[in-house]
Amino acid sequence: MKSFTFRVTARFALLVTATTAAVLALGGFLLERQNERGLELLHGSEARELADLLGPDGSLDAAAVTARIDRDADSDAAFFVIQVANAAGEVLYQSDSLGTTILPNRPEPEAHWTAALPDLGRVHLSVLTRGPWRIHIGSPLQPVERLLRDYIRISALLVLGVGLLGVWLGYGFSRATLRPIRAIEATANRIRADNLSERIQVPAGRDELAALTRLLNQMFDRLQASFEQVRRFSADVSHELKTPLALIRLNAEKLRPRLAGEPEAAAALGDILEQIAQLNQVIERLLFLAKAESGMLPLPMRRINVPEWLKPLAADAQALAEDRSVRFELAPNSAGEISGEPELLRQILLNLVSNAVAVSPPGGRVRLASEPAGTGWRFTVCDEGPGLPEAQLERIFERFVRLAPATPDGENTRGHGLGLAIGKSIVERHGGTIRARNRTDRSGLCVVVELPGG
Repeated sequence: MKSFTFRVTARFALLVTATTAAVLALGGFLLERQNERGLELLHGSEARELADLLGPDGSLDAAAVTARIDRDADSDAAFFVIQVANAAGEVLYQSDSLGTTILPNRPEPEAHWTAALPDLGRVHLSVLTRGPWRIHIGSPLQPVERLLRDYIRISALLVLGVGLLGVWLGYGFSRATLRPIRAIEATANRIRADNLSERIQVPAGRDELAALTRLLNQMFDRLQASFEQVRRFSADVSHELKTPLALIRLNAEKLRPRLAGEPEAAAALGDILEQIAQLNQVIERLLFLAKAESGMLPLPMRRINVPEWLKPLAADAQALAEDRSVRFELAPNSAGEISGEPELLRQILLNLVSNAVAVSPPGGRVRLASEPAGTGWRFTVCDEGPGLPEAQLERIFERFVRLAPATPDGENTRGHGLGLAIGKSIVERHGGTIRARNRTDRSGLCVVVELPGG
């Protein structure tokens, strides 16, 4: 995608070049009209001289008119196209350059036009009435056209030069204009969950840029207040919920000896303790998820050698699978490194393997594949369970959503619908993506985690 600096530079250069081209085109048009106007004035002056030379006697015949012009105006006939007619429209004289061409006798007393004449090319003509004479004066336009061609060639070179200069000036202009925007971007990038107090310096003046800066600072103030609220909420949850639960568990544990002789009461007490443990687990997961989604979760990135990192993880995954009579397979993977937080990424993959084991039938296989993907890395966990409807593949990453069917032995999978939501938050904190798809070779589900290159 083209940068804003590039677009500003291109628009500036295009504007300057188009303006220059328009001015030069207008100049060429005015130059042509001015040349025509100059010729017309020159024709008028030449017509007056010819009328003075021929006199007011309109009864002169062709021989007399020719004799006077050849005697006194022969030099002018070499530069102009000349035709002289009397008031009746009879042509009495034509310059040699016209040959046999007769110029039209237009009805208006004075007219100017351009016509193409044999052997002469384009000629600008004027017909003027001076006393009893209708005089046609014309000037060949080859010199004017040569001048205009030179003007167009020079203008094209000027437009090219102005275009190149416009690119250079436009780049400098855009860099200078966008410097405050880049400063805002740099400051905004430094404002993170661990650095919420920094603000963008408001430039002097009361222009749009200053208003935008103040608006962004107000937004950062609201974000900081929201983050602080999340922190306070986390502390309140830890104190207001976990402490009472700990007291309930402690008191329930004290009841164990007294209920040892009552199997039904002891079983109920065991259920209570189990639910307390699950509630504590839900609270811990919610706190973890809140930290991850708010950006407060520490994420010390390290270089991870993928094959070496997967070996102990595969051993734990194998133990999880054997406990449910499921086979676990670690697909051969290429050597390589990724950048990430090893423990959090391990937590994601083990959770995916645990989910896959839970829905796979006894004797089924869960497979973890690891491979490079473009400039990043891809992890894929596939099971041999029943899969999911296509419409539900995105929902499994939402909080408290449990769409997994019962396990092959008829028991519902345990959990609170938070594991995949937490996994998604961790993956996104790493700049990656996570998605689910049904297998195409057989029944089953595959969850794909893609992480960017380190």
